[in-house]
Amino acid sequence: MSASVLSVLLRCLTVAVLCVGPARTLTDLEFERSPATVISSLGRPVMMQCTLKGAGREEEDPPDVLWLHGGEPLQLADTTQSQVHTGRHTWTIMSTLRIEKVQLTDMGSYQCAVFIEAEQAFSDEGSIQLEGLPHFSVEPQHMSIVANVSVSLHCVAHGPPDPVRVIWLQDGVPLNTLNDPVALSPSTLNITGLNRTSSFSCEAHNRKGVATSGSGVITVLPAQPQDLRAEELTQDSLRAKLATQAFTTGPDHMIHNQNVNIPPASHLIGDLEPHSLYAVRVSCHSSQGVSEWSPWVEMRTREGVPENPPVNVSAVLNGTEVLMAWQKPPGKMNGELQGYLVEYSTPAQQQVSMRLSNCGSSPPAFSWHWWYVVMAIAGAVSIAVLMAVYVAKLRRKETRFGEAFEPMMESGELVVRYRARRTYSRRTTEATLNSLGISDELKQKLQDVMVDRHKLTLGKTLGEGEFGSVMEGLLTQEESVLKVAVKTMKIAICTRSEMEDFLREAACMKEFDHPNVMRLLGVCLQTVESEGYPSPVVILPYMKHGDLHSYLLYSRLGDCPVYLPSQMLVKFMTDIARGMEYLSGKNFIHRDLAARNCMLNEAMNVCVADFGLSKKIYNGDYYRQGRISKMPVKWIAIESLADRVYTTKSDVWSFGVTMWEIATRGQTPYPGVENSEIYDYLRQGNRLKQPPDCLDSIYSLMFSCWLLSPKDRPSFETLRCELEKALDDLPDPQDPDEILYVNMEESSMELGAVGGRDPTMGPSPLCLKGLDSVTTVEVHHPNRYVLCPSIQPPPVSPLACSILGPLLAHTDHCSG
Repeated sequence: MSASVLSVLLRCLTVAVLCVGPARTLTDLEFERSPATVISSLGRPVMMQCTLKGAGREEEDPPDVLWLHGGEPLQLADTTQSQVHTGRHTWTIMSTLRIEKVQLTDMGSYQCAVFIEAEQAFSDEGSIQLEGLPHFSVEPQHMSIVANVSVSLHCVAHGPPDPVRVIWLQDGVPLNTLNDPVALSPSTLNITGLNRTSSFSCEAHNRKGVATSGSGVITVLPAQPQDLRAEELTQDSLRAKLATQAFTTGPDHMIHNQNVNIPPASHLIGDLEPHSLYAVRVSCHSSQGVSEWSPWVEMRTREGVPENPPVNVSAVLNGTEVLMAWQKPPGKMNGELQGYLVEYSTPAQQQVSMRLSNCGSSPPAFSWHWWYVVMAIAGAVSIAVLMAVYVAKLRRKETRFGEAFEPMMESGELVVRYRARRTYSRRTTEATLNSLGISDELKQKLQDVMVDRHKLTLGKTLGEGEFGSVMEGLLTQEESVLKVAVKTMKIAICTRSEMEDFLREAACMKEFDHPNVMRLLGVCLQTVESEGYPSPVVILPYMKHGDLHSYLLYSRLGDCPVYLPSQMLVKFMTDIARGMEYLSGKNFIHRDLAARNCMLNEAMNVCVADFGLSKKIYNGDYYRQGRISKMPVKWIAIESLADRVYTTKSDVWSFGVTMWEIATRGQTPYPGVENSEIYDYLRQGNRLKQPPDCLDSIYSLMFSCWLLSPKDRPSFETLRCELEKALDDLPDPQDPDEILYVNMEESSMELGAVGGRDPTMGPSPLCLKGLDSVTTVEVHHPNRYVLCPSIQPPPVSPLACSILGPLLAHTDHCSG
């Protein structure tokens, strides 16, 4: 039996053992790279990284790397995580922690950790250390005090580096030296006997330099007035007096709102009401400010005479007596009424005085005028209450049962027409659908699609384009809160038919269930006052790694480039083919398939997105020939550019361009060709050239997608099968440092116009020296090979020998 047959049998037995063996779980977790120690300054950006290696089944999700700060998990940290498959069951995860502006709270130890049900792994600890000028956490503050009162000022400065020493300054003059005990931070300065306003600040010194705090101004105010008393009282004035020893600073003071010189510490307040109670308080005002008020002191002026005499005086002669009557004097009494003085005269006596005590005026007569007014007001209020109760009952009945039945004559017959009014007890979504006139059949289908707007909380904007924006959001569910992506549309729906078509397609898309198709979580309608119809909002799952195009660009041009092996690129193509096969089976046409419209989930699986609803809203304007500058013409099939005809085969053309994007790791198709020139360029038979490092079988699939006749292009089912076969035939991915590319072309060959080399150029001689063994040869291009050397080469099959034989023989000849 030949060696090749034995090799094949051994491989088959190995595959059989792997298939029937026990199911593998995530094992061999090991941090290949741990966070480093970073020394930085305040406000500077800081980045830390760690790398985890592990093994597990392909369908299992990789673990999330958790960052620890001082042993505690970081909840709201800016971290990114990227995964690279290094074998069929092995992978490497790189996690990056970014701090835009490092603060003092960010100092300390950092560590990466992974927790799984059966295993846990920790990286070595790194740390962030900060050094710079001292910074202040406590500085002198502005305050106001009374003269000769003790006060304490505090100044706290921190490093690193430590120690930090403080010099106090009063009005710019140092009060201590760095060697004084008070200089060590935190520092407290005790001040006694301060009788003038001064400014205090502190300087902090460490071996990095000197920092100066802000200034705190201590304002010395006059003392609070004491011993305020009434010195002289009359019926229309009072004199308030203060103790002269209460004043300590300043020659001029103010009592109430009148200027008074001190001494004398007294003031006469005139134009007061007799027999009235007044409360007086005093504060002192100097050039430095105003003191506190003294306590209130109550003072009452003396009594005065009434302003007017009694009125309505009458006298009635009753035999030998005269009955006198009068009314109480109007106006102010200016004191307590103690009695009246009555004078009369007779022929014998000219004037007789009589003093009467405890005499008042007679009671006033009853007036019916005010009684009529009170009765009228009470009657009006009663009628208004009855009408309000009646209207409320009527409104309640109409809200519950609709308007009252009304007889109407139509065609000579008596009919009853019922029209339901708006009910305030229905849900907002149902009321909105009713107002739009949506059929009952469609409303039944929308029960699981429509989402109440108040359950959706919008966050930061993730991306924004010409026709809408994507925002981060939180969707409140019955038992949890789900992080989602919310897509809002800038183009409004103007007719009821457009709204019904949009909702009908949403109900259809809700039923999509495929791992490579973006799942629709729901739709809500956002009412805009300026528009007739509500604006639709599409709710989609949140994709951690963003769109595929950005991921490919970041892996090639980012700050930390990541090597993506061919196996991963072909897997991306296979995922998209699976999703498009599912959509085409549902008779869905994408019309905008590109790497930018494919999303990467946490397991690095590609999901086809941005189809269906987002295209229906545009109503064809997005693809109108008059807006060529805004069309994705470099991805659109040639027949769609000419006739605006979109079929599954036109999606196949776009899929071929997407494969080219993946193979070139995010390059723009047709570089150097303007959008307006694309149609003529394709009509001349030009197509995208084979990218460097792209397998011939993969490029053959790409080229078949760009055949001129749509019926000659393969279906998505065929593309999926061919890509799965190509993925299975690829060897396990190698580290990029272990792969040797051998170029068989001449150095003077020219690059193709659109990304590849001209396939018509012939091979040239090649010399390989020092090549000990070869395990695998991948033919990437007619004149380019990939050699994967190994320390212990396995037996070489006849096929490998037939390829390598002439190559090695030619090498020996050249080295000869």
